[in-house]
Order: sequence, then C-alpha cells, then structure tokens
Amino acid sequence: MVLEIAVLDVVAGREVEFEQTFPQAAPILQSMQGYRSHRLERCIETPSRYVLLVEWDRIEDHTEGFRNSPEYQQWRALLHHFYDPPPQVAHYTTVAG
Repeated sequence: MVLEIAVLDVVAGREVEFEQTFPQAAPILQSMQGYRSHRLERCIETPSRYVLLVEWDRIEDHTEGFRNSPEYQQWRALLHHFYDPPPQVAHYTTVAG
C-alpha cells in the first residue's frame, strides 16, 4: 500500500466552494484502479490549507493510471482552479505502526 499526501492550498475565501465541489470529484478518484480510500482534512491553524490522503495499491496506480487517465482531466477541471500554489504531492510507505 502507498499513501499519497497532497497539500492543497486553496485560495483564501474559496474554502466553502472547494468543500462543496470536492464531493463531485471524489467518485472520479474512487473509480480508479488501485484506489483504496481517501480522506480530506482541513488545517486548523491555516484554514485555507487541506491535505488529501489517498491510499493506493501501488504508486503507479496514482502516477501512471490516474494522472494519465481522461478522468484526471475531469478531476483537474473540477478542483485545480481552487489551488494557489499548485498542490505539493508525495508518496509514503509504512515503516512502523
């Protein structure tokens, strides 16, 4: 299992709109091969910052499968205009716990 962590800085003042739009985009993510689960968390100290935590079977399910899919273009159209700067994305694997 691979954990994708995306730091999403939403344009200040657009947080409510982003939160209302995200559920429209979630089924796109959920339909992808290798998808396991996701959570969207909002930062308490910086309310316009979110983290998206996505579990994938393999890193390639995200980096190749999702990002190279037509569905990703729909995802981008729904969400990416909310971000400034662009999301910071990294992948993690469990070492303890």
